[in-house]
Amino acid sequence: MVSLVLLLVVSLAAVVGVGYWIDTRLHRTAVLADYPDRPAPGQGTTWLLVGSDSRSDLSPQQQTDLATGGDVGNGRTDTIMLVHVPGFGSSTPTSMVSIPRDSYVEIPGHGSDKINAAFAFGGGPLLAQTVEQATGVRLDHYAEIGFAGFAEVVDALGGVTMCPAEPVSDPLAGIDLPAGCQKLDGRNALGYVRTRATPRADLDRMVNQRRFMSALLHRAASPAVWLNPLRWYPLAAGTTDALTVDEGAHVWDLARLAWALRGSTVTATVPIGEFSDGDSGSVVVWNHDLAAKLFAAMASDSPLPPDALVDQP
Repeated sequence: MVSLVLLLVVSLAAVVGVGYWIDTRLHRTAVLADYPDRPAPGQGTTWLLVGSDSRSDLSPQQQTDLATGGDVGNGRTDTIMLVHVPGFGSSTPTSMVSIPRDSYVEIPGHGSDKINAAFAFGGGPLLAQTVEQATGVRLDHYAEIGFAGFAEVVDALGGVTMCPAEPVSDPLAGIDLPAGCQKLDGRNALGYVRTRATPRADLDRMVNQRRFMSALLHRAASPAVWLNPLRWYPLAAGTTDALTVDEGAHVWDLARLAWALRGSTVTATVPIGEFSDGDSGSVVVWNHDLAAKLFAAMASDSPLPPDALVDQP
């Protein structure tokens, strides 16, 4: 009995120690700031997840290896997602809502433009404020990952299995994937979540991104990873090196997010009213009535309204 107690104590100390080590390695930045007329705090916890397409931290060889193309300036965002984790005791499922990167919205101080331009104009802080004002949802946390970090995390896991229903060939994204289940390494996974070489282009890409996120988290939480130090150590080190989070985020917040996304989630794309052309090029105009219902439900920790759910995987 004594030996069992000692084993539990040692195991708990190891878990706490690893958690502390991971927490001290997180890259934090001031992203979520107060400003006049900021949305009021909601119920539950809402994250803004961002995938940056900046090549600034990639060497020419990495750009070639990952098939990212050359420098595109300050960088915009390839992925913008809101994830709402319900409060403790709530029966509402976790929700994951993709925001089209070409959404035409008001960007504070810059007029109307595509939402991903906010990241180029002012980085994470301006993007976060733009998302809050466009949705009316107050953000509790922020997490951002770049091209290289994404690929490194996938490789640290030993790959992630995806099952595309149709072949996906996209020279621009550097992939030529057959239909059916297959394990994607970091390079192919990056191409898979970036490609628009599908019948519905960006709409399919957002569905693929949500599916990949779910598959990645299932893989990360599997015993094959966490019972193998050769997997979990590179994963922990790679994740902390790759992620940038808000100043208030800690490893336990990330763990709760990952655990919530492992289970049953409701997924959607912001309801779209129309595709249009203007000074900003081809843009996506939201169905503002349905979008307002969706975001109001998210802020109040209520189930997302069925008529606002589109593109569920």
